Amino acid sequence: MTHTPREIVATVALGLPAVLGAGVFAGFAPAASLAGWWVLPALAISALAALCSAFSTADQSRAYPDVGGGYGHVRAQLGLWPARMTASAHLLGRAAMAAAVASMFGAYVVPDQPVIGALALIVATAVLGAVGFRFSTGVSVLVSLVVLGVLALVVASSFSIEPVPSAGETGSVNELVGVAGLMFMAFAGFERITAPHRGEPHRSPAALKVAIPVLIGLSFVVYLAVGAGVLRQLGSARLALSPAPLRDALVAADASALVPLVQIAAAVAGVSALHFVLASAHRTLTGLTEDGDLPTRLKPGALSLVVVVASALAVVLMPMATALGVAACGTLFYYAFSNASARVLLQNDRTWPMRTACLGLGLSVLLAMSMPVPALLISLAGLGAGTGIISLTALLRGKRAASRQRTPQAR
Repeated sequence: MTHTPREIVATVALGLPAVLGAGVFAGFAPAASLAGWWVLPALAISALAALCSAFSTADQSRAYPDVGGGYGHVRAQLGLWPARMTASAHLLGRAAMAAAVASMFGAYVVPDQPVIGALALIVATAVLGAVGFRFSTGVSVLVSLVVLGVLALVVASSFSIEPVPSAGETGSVNELVGVAGLMFMAFAGFERITAPHRGEPHRSPAALKVAIPVLIGLSFVVYLAVGAGVLRQLGSARLALSPAPLRDALVAADASALVPLVQIAAAVAGVSALHFVLASAHRTLTGLTEDGDLPTRLKPGALSLVVVVASALAVVLMPMATALGVAACGTLFYYAFSNASARVLLQNDRTWPMRTACLGLGLSVLLAMSMPVPALLISLAGLGAGTGIISLTALLRGKRAASRQRTPQAR
């Protein structure tokens, strides 16, 4: 199957708004507190893990086009219990990621009341999804141009003036792998093109073979440039304390006049990234209900409400740095299962060799287990609790169904 440069550009443009979210606007602060300047080489490890995981999800989506994302792929390939653990990890990661994106929005756009701003964004984005709004290719291109244009201004401003000498540096190379795990979530929006939702067109394998590396590579270059800029202008110690690093870098570079543009970009990026996150979580919940792991009486509106409530609770209960860590850890566990599932695909269903899935599995586990201890413990607890709740719900539904079958026979 052939592809055209226009199809590749459209595919990349569709994926960029899902990638350029909380990671580029807020992720460098907690990363710098752990690893300082080592966050820049850590990005390369994150990008490699994301590239392997994107290959795996693309192959599985082509092999199983009608199932509910990673949960459905794992259920079809590995069985029931791994699928329930995959769903738990995905929902935990998505709730925390929604909180991180919303908190980023609040820190930039409503700095005086960040929590209220974050909650308002979650509700507004959920309403947009409920009324049927979708990010078309044209809208995605516009969002990408706005965000990339503003990020370019931030980088240029950060390198245009000599920074004030920093009071000190933070972090060490010992945290390199953990920070690579933390920054993995910055690339995790690639499923926007590798695993489209039902009713959305699937991109051809030939187009994805080019578009996936271009999307990950372009994102890596953007993150590298922005990270180098804010680290140069603020230093790792000041950056680690900043709730809105791009805004503070502009202020430090005597470019305060550009701060409103950063707020606009943060708002646009927040809405687009959060829209994808909420839709992705909704798809997993839909798959769970269709397969009987959750009550089938749950309607789409009720599922959307579950996602909104979980995201809002995460905003209230988790600081942004913790939300970023849990989002990354939960998402890495999710892709560990997804890569494990991709390993057993038949050769005819593969575009990329099995070793990419093996590498993705190893990197996902390594990065997840290297995360900061609080994020790792919260993620493991959430994974266990979510799997237990899903399994208990399915067990009770099975017992009730068996009881209803026996009752007519007894009569």
